[in-house]
Amino acid sequence: MSGFLTRVNRRCITIAAPAGSHYLTRVRLSTVASFAIERFQVLDEKGDIVAPLPQFATVPDELAAMYRAMVLTRTFDAKAVAMQRTGKLGTFASALGQEAVGVGLAAAMRPEDVLVPSYREQAAQFMRGMTMAHCLLYWGGDERGSDFQAEPARHDFPNCVPIGTQVPHAVGVAYAMKLRKQKSAVVNVFGDGGTSKGDFYEGANFAGVWKLPLVMVVNNNQWAISLPRSRQTAAETIAQKALAVGFEGRQVDGNDVIAVRQVVEEALEKARGGGGPTLVEAVCYRLCDHTTADDATRYRDAESVNAAWKVEPVARLRDYLAKHGHWNKDKEEALQHECAGEVAKAVAAYEATPPGPPEHMFDHLYAKVPKALEEQRALAIRLGKKNSHG
Repeated sequence: MSGFLTRVNRRCITIAAPAGSHYLTRVRLSTVASFAIERFQVLDEKGDIVAPLPQFATVPDELAAMYRAMVLTRTFDAKAVAMQRTGKLGTFASALGQEAVGVGLAAAMRPEDVLVPSYREQAAQFMRGMTMAHCLLYWGGDERGSDFQAEPARHDFPNCVPIGTQVPHAVGVAYAMKLRKQKSAVVNVFGDGGTSKGDFYEGANFAGVWKLPLVMVVNNNQWAISLPRSRQTAAETIAQKALAVGFEGRQVDGNDVIAVRQVVEEALEKARGGGGPTLVEAVCYRLCDHTTADDATRYRDAESVNAAWKVEPVARLRDYLAKHGHWNKDKEEALQHECAGEVAKAVAAYEATPPGPPEHMFDHLYAKVPKALEEQRALAIRLGKKNSHG
């Protein structure tokens, strides 16, 4: 094309040959796709209203219940971290700073919906009926910790530690719901790092093609262990990744429990009504270490953490309630005392639970133990009996 003159505008490309030539051509351009992602927020960092309140948020008791759920989770997490430090748990993943995501999405769900979590969704799981004692059993290495007894947690999925592998599982559940014509939906939760896995892209692609009743909630806490969001993906938002596979992506302030609940409620209503999947990116910040096996001071500075503390979700909702006369110091002290008591009871129940037999590691992994593992299971039983007799 040496010597050719090219002019480009928004609608066409004009290519003209050098002077003296009669060559001229125009190529018409058209926009085939465009998008914009906006972050939705109801309460700002100071606890002030910046968007119309949804109906549930006009009921003080509804907001107080969500506030209580966040405080209970934070109280539990602090105790669980202390237990791990004293050798009473194997490890633990705190949800510090992310309570609004779990509480908001769980408050939006119906009993007939199914939660497919990652490993940091205890705030949602508590609201769905998982006991704190079961959570402690799980992190203490006891298989019975995933055997939830209360509904609707009983039909939810257990924790998933491998990153992103629960996404295809959630897609499968949603596909079954669609085949059965059920008026229910799946809420699948994972972190920003999970969106870099092939499991996510494959699952999301199928969800879009099949128009499944699925809500993917990405808990974007800015860190995939020690890898910052800036090095995780070049995408300006996580939400826009949904557009590549043909369904809606939304971004919400993950420190605003009202906004999280509203956006997830709308996505679930659409999913149950046959409108297909939605990806909800909840932007928040992990205020703690990745797990108790991590030391976040090695890879992030104190300034960013301090800045995140100024916008964290628990204080934001408390400030809003207090400004409108629905909360005060006495209520706060009573709630803190109540939550501490509940956590103490759960800890006592956990510590009073006799250890499970070693064969549980086989019995709760397969519907039927494969022949190749039968000998190992028998050996585990023999060793367990020998150790129990000294």
